[in-house]
Amino acid sequence: MLYKLKLYLYNARLYVVLMCATALTSQRAFADVVAPVLRVDSGDTAWVLMSAALVLLMTPGLAFFYGGMVRKKNVLGTMMQSFIAIPVISIQWVLIGYSLAFGPDVGHFIGDLSWAGLSGVGLMPSADYAPTIPHQAFMVFQMMFAVITPAVVSGAFAERMKFTSFLVFILLWSTLVYDPIAHWAWATNGWIRNMGGLDFAGGFVVEINSGVAALAAALVIGRRKGWPHEPIMPHNLTLMLIGAGLLWFGWFGFNAGSAVTSGSVATAAFVATHIATAAAALWWTFAEWKHRGKPTLLGAASGAVAGLVAITPAAGFVGPLPSLLIGIVAGVICYAAVVGKSRFGYDDTLDAFGVHGVGGTWGAIATGLFASTAVNVAGANGLFYGNPRLLLIQLTAIAATWAFSFCMTFAILKGIDAVMGIRVERDEEEQGLDLTQHGESGYTM
Repeated sequence: MLYKLKLYLYNARLYVVLMCATALTSQRAFADVVAPVLRVDSGDTAWVLMSAALVLLMTPGLAFFYGGMVRKKNVLGTMMQSFIAIPVISIQWVLIGYSLAFGPDVGHFIGDLSWAGLSGVGLMPSADYAPTIPHQAFMVFQMMFAVITPAVVSGAFAERMKFTSFLVFILLWSTLVYDPIAHWAWATNGWIRNMGGLDFAGGFVVEINSGVAALAAALVIGRRKGWPHEPIMPHNLTLMLIGAGLLWFGWFGFNAGSAVTSGSVATAAFVATHIATAAAALWWTFAEWKHRGKPTLLGAASGAVAGLVAITPAAGFVGPLPSLLIGIVAGVICYAAVVGKSRFGYDDTLDAFGVHGVGGTWGAIATGLFASTAVNVAGANGLFYGNPRLLLIQLTAIAATWAFSFCMTFAILKGIDAVMGIRVERDEEEQGLDLTQHGESGYTM
């Protein structure tokens, strides 16, 4: 009897030991599944760095695109406004911009300054943003978005803004407008992200933000001399087309690179980007052909940019057929917005609002309609996939972005105008910005 009792106790102890060992093993296995694996992947890193270079190329591409559409006396001044954004905003991003946009959260509105000067932003992956690439790779990729966004705004006031005032404007605007909205939509604990809003590559942050800011800028700075009563024609459409081609090319890095990996989501974004762009270019052409009797190269190129804009927030969340529909609608409504600006009396010189503001708003709405977890499990289903809540979230985020961007841009420009003036003198506008602001000419005949 005593022997049986000892054997029973021995077996019980053995059972307990085995159960504890099994539990410990299971806990470790669960932790391995849940915890992000912070390991630099060379393929992902190569893709993100290449994408960053592609997005950087978009800013000189925008300079060509905008430069070709203005009069020849303003070509260099217009291109300079895009190009100078590269060094100015790059330095701002390193010193404070990245920390404000992506740094540790303060009230779900802005990042703190603990990452100022890239303190703590090193070559190891980041659990929050880049688990398979160096943190600095993610930082420099996002830098290129910050660079091009104020350059887009410059299209609204092309041919009439002082260069000194422009430098002050882009520095203040990037710090006070771009960085907060980037934090809302993309940063850990940003309020739009926490709410469930989807912005794959910059619908709120880049497109709506820059487009609405462009509308505010056009209203503050006023019309060009002679507009709309005198014909003001683009001086070099071949230059414009080079820029449009560079934008289309670079936008693959803009959208597909936002997957931050080189896998299936990047592929989906790449495919969606091209389909939507092709559709928008074609339907803008059809709309213009029907309305004006002739299809134009400027119209086809503008339609392509409208498609690129509209697919940006949705690129990594929607499939090919929704992308096609997003592009078709973008081509038609952006054309209507550009044609209709003279009726409303605002002089958005290069249609930054009509293309980026209207196209970005449609794209953000379309994300709420067509997003599908079958494309990206990290996203959400939209209205047409059984989740009307996502559409309501998108509309809320759109309204907040519109209100903040417009009011802040209006206030910044009014403040600059009161201190140093924002518009060139009338005779300087007549002579052109190339000579009066930069002392050079785009063409020597």
